[in-house]
Amino acid sequence: MSIAHVVVTLVAAALVGFSAISVFAGAEWVVRPLADYGVPGSWRVWLGTAKALGAVGLLAGLVVPVIGVAAGFGLVLYFTGAVVTVLRARWFSHVPFPLVYVAPVLASLILGFAA
Repeated sequence: MSIAHVVVTLVAAALVGFSAISVFAGAEWVVRPLADYGVPGSWRVWLGTAKALGAVGLLAGLVVPVIGVAAGFGLVLYFTGAVVTVLRARWFSHVPFPLVYVAPVLASLILGFAA
């Protein structure tokens, strides 16, 4: 495990954790776009929980690597679904937002496999 892997994983977990907290808190800049994309409001708890578990899984992966890999792949699938949802809603200018969150997760996975 390299220092770069640890730092990138901590950054990824912090970003995803922040995103989960934003969903749970009902931040307007998160809730309004979800409604605009056609995501039912009842899904917010599940979406926030998935992000929170992913962030915790990334952190746990620093101790038990297989958990981090599973969390990383789960988050990649989650944010891939987010990109698809944004594209289906035809809000093309919003595509970069989920990519900001998935990029450090992918970097963490790549650095973890390289170690």
